[in-house]
Order: sequence, then structure tokens, then C-alpha cells
Amino acid sequence: MQRATQVLAVTTTLAVAAAVWLYVQNRELRSERVERVVVADSSPAPVADQDPWSTAARQGRGGGAREHGVAPKLPDQKDESRLERRQRRQQEFAAMFGRQDGETEEEYRARIVPLIKTGLAIPRAHVEDMRKQAEAAAHVTPEQSKKLDAAFDKVYDNVLDYTNKAITDGTLSPYERNVSGWLEYAGGLGTMLGEANGQIGQVLSPDQLKSLTDSGFEWGEYLGLEAPWEKLSPPPPPKH
Repeated sequence: MQRATQVLAVTTTLAVAAAVWLYVQNRELRSERVERVVVADSSPAPVADQDPWSTAARQGRGGGAREHGVAPKLPDQKDESRLERRQRRQQEFAAMFGRQDGETEEEYRARIVPLIKTGLAIPRAHVEDMRKQAEAAAHVTPEQSKKLDAAFDKVYDNVLDYTNKAITDGTLSPYERNVSGWLEYAGGLGTMLGEANGQIGQVLSPDQLKSLTDSGFEWGEYLGLEAPWEKLSPPPPPKH
């Protein structure tokens, strides 16, 4: 049970990070697409008319003599190795979630908090809906649901304190890939989720717990997404 809870902690942590990362990537792709459309729309028509290959194509269709020129060629692109790609992504992650030069804690929060909230908005809405359906199937009373929320508030406080400490001492750092630190953090998080399951068992009956499990609902996933990650302390500035 403990091993399963720790594995769940790892996957939940990765799911939260992935949700935010995918939001960042999608936003960048949308920005690039808009920029390309704007550039294309603002290009003057005479430039296209001066292109020798466009002229040749038009003349060929009209039956006239076909002009030839040097075929356009895109610049050679260097294929990234897996290690190079991993290093690049780590640098991108550090630039996004690390402290920028001279950036204060208030400025960091103003930049990151909206990103986290937006990235987790849809997953949070999904798990909230799943909880409502699962509790209805398990006949969880409104009083029991309130007791669960009160217990979860304490769990969230412990998770935030634990995570802030890990950020401060460098166990979790946006500036470097620290797999051993991630596993150490996930182990402690798994212990907290195990304690949360114990508190849930004090509120719900065994039959209700079984009904929730049979429905496919998982408290670890719910707590991992509903935790107020936007309240985390900013990381320390990078060491130069």
C-alpha cells in the first residue's frame, strides 16, 4: 500500500507539472502562429511578383517561356540528440519557472500564479466533477463531505510547507535536473497522501470507501490537483 501511494505521489506530481508545461507550450505555439499569420498578411504583393520561381510557374501555366533560377533552399537544421533535447528543455523550464535576473518575489508571483491557475483550471474542474459523481454513488452526506474538506485543508497546509522547504533547500529546483531529489520529495509526499487516506477512512464507512474505489475515483489524484500550488514560495534566485 505504501509503495502504491508513493508511486501515485510521483505520477500526481508529474501530472501537475505536465498540465502547467503543456499550457506554456500551447500558449507559445499559438503566439508563433499568430505572428506568422500577421507577417504573411503584411507582406507586400510586389515581393511575391519578383520571385523568379513564382514568375516561372505563372509563365509555364500561360504557355510562355519558363524562367529558371536557383531553387529555394531552407537552411540546414541540425538534428538534436536526445541529451541535447533534454538539456534544451531543462533550460526552457528554468527560464520559465526560475527567477529571472533581478526579479523580486512579488514580480515572480505576478508572472507565475496566473499561469499555474490557468494550466490547472480544466484538470481541477474535471476532478471536482468526478468527486461529485463518486460521492453521489457512495451516498456521501453533505456533512461527511464538509468533514473531508476540513481534513484536506490540513493536508494542503502540510504539503505546501513540505514543498516550500524542498524548494528552499534545493531538493526541488527549476535550474537543474535532480532525479534523486524528485524521488525523495515524492516519497515524503506519498507518506502525506497515505495519512490523508487514513483521515478519509475516519469519515467514510468501509462500504462508502469501496464504492468510491469501484467508481474509479482516486483521492490522491484529487488532492494532487486541488492543492493550492499557486501559493508556493518562489524559488531562490539562480546561482551564477
